[in-house]
Amino acid sequence: MKRLIPALVVLVMAAAARAEVTDRSAAGFEVLEKATIAAPAARVYAAFLTPGRWWSSDHSWSGDARNLTIDLASGCFCEKLAGGQVRHMRVVYADGKSLILEGALGPLSSTGATGHLALRMKETDGKTAVNLVYDVGGYAKGGLAESWAGPVDGVLGAQLARLKSYVETGQPD
Repeated sequence: MKRLIPALVVLVMAAAARAEVTDRSAAGFEVLEKATIAAPAARVYAAFLTPGRWWSSDHSWSGDARNLTIDLASGCFCEKLAGGQVRHMRVVYADGKSLILEGALGPLSSTGATGHLALRMKETDGKTAVNLVYDVGGYAKGGLAESWAGPVDGVLGAQLARLKSYVETGQPD
């Protein structure tokens, strides 16, 4: 029963975020994740910049999400590793309301693919509508969209649900 409760919480949180693969072709795909977070946009933006507090450790190279950082000064969405680091993405635009990162997340980094992850927010009545769009293009053996669109959609949907939970409750899940 103790294992069932966390699984149910994840399902409920994932349902709070809407996700879909909005486009796919031989050259790549686009994933769109949406959520409404019960907090001001400035708080959501600040939380997004601290992925070590809400990102899933299951989707990190080190196995510990606390090693993840986004440093606007250096433009690095990086992860500390024993004896090194991983640069997951590079910040190419940040204005306090929107954020655009460039790079290949997770195992996509071992393919010929790259992408742009755009975080866009709109605050209304103290709640923030979040759109997270990841456009990925390039080459991957077996086909980029065929092999990667669904799994990327699932991972980013889960990450946005964790961000929502973290901002609203202080806990990522």
